[in-house]
Amino acid sequence: MPRVAFLGLGAIGLPMARHLARPGHDLAVWNRTASKAEAFAADTGARLAATPAEAARDRDVVVTCLPVSRDVESLLGGADGLLATLQPGAVLVDCTSGDPATSRRMAAALAARGIGFLDAPVSGGVSGAEQGALTVMVGGDASTLERVRPVLECFGKKIVHCGEVGAGDALKAVNNALLAMHIWGTAEGLVALEKAGVKAEVALDVINTSSGRSNASMNLFPDRVVTRAFPRTFRLALLDKDVGIAADLAREQKITAPLLQITAELFRMAHTELGQDADHVEAAQVVERLGGAIIGGRGGAG
Repeated sequence: MPRVAFLGLGAIGLPMARHLARPGHDLAVWNRTASKAEAFAADTGARLAATPAEAARDRDVVVTCLPVSRDVESLLGGADGLLATLQPGAVLVDCTSGDPATSRRMAAALAARGIGFLDAPVSGGVSGAEQGALTVMVGGDASTLERVRPVLECFGKKIVHCGEVGAGDALKAVNNALLAMHIWGTAEGLVALEKAGVKAEVALDVINTSSGRSNASMNLFPDRVVTRAFPRTFRLALLDKDVGIAADLAREQKITAPLLQITAELFRMAHTELGQDADHVEAAQVVERLGGAIIGGRGGAG
């Protein structure tokens, strides 16, 4: 097993790193909030690093999992940065849901020093990370992917080579844009049905055995919206970022993509209204407010 460093012990990164902290694995960890890394190291026996440079020293593979690409890029330079200690032949695997342009820029900077780079965003949420069952979308050199596959297999059940650097980021952004479309569209439909006298429970029972079903209608709305539970598993702010990346991708490729652009605008609005800490499914509450009805019919819409 390669010697690995893991940087970014957030909601997804923490359980991913746990799969790399198995007995016999050589793992170093670093986190911007040092107390999280300290607790992880104390719990698992992983080596605690005070800086990214210290984490990357003598490592074969460095895995990053941060909110946005620019956070990862900011860790490269300086005396405490990754480039201070990463050696030729090492590989940086960025599991951030990032943007293709920044990934390509980082890949070029690393390649100049003989260091490999893969963008490898993941899908499956916290539960998938905990179960080691994430889908990993990889952009970059196929032979580099094969070198680090044993690392990815610790937390990924499905590992897909998507194309050149940036391809994984692009696919993840489009996937999440479709998630956003399904959330908003399902919310609009259910609010309209509530006002027409059709209860959400009845509507979802039919939709979920018919052609309009989606992950949003089958899982998110019955478990989180109708129940008003709204657990915070994936921040709306991050989905807003991902949909924006997908909309930018469409513009860069010069395609007509009105649904992507409108979805980006709607989720930017929801993010602004609900704030940084809101869960992505809470966007349905903005639709309820605009439509004047609660999905599930509980209470008022104001």
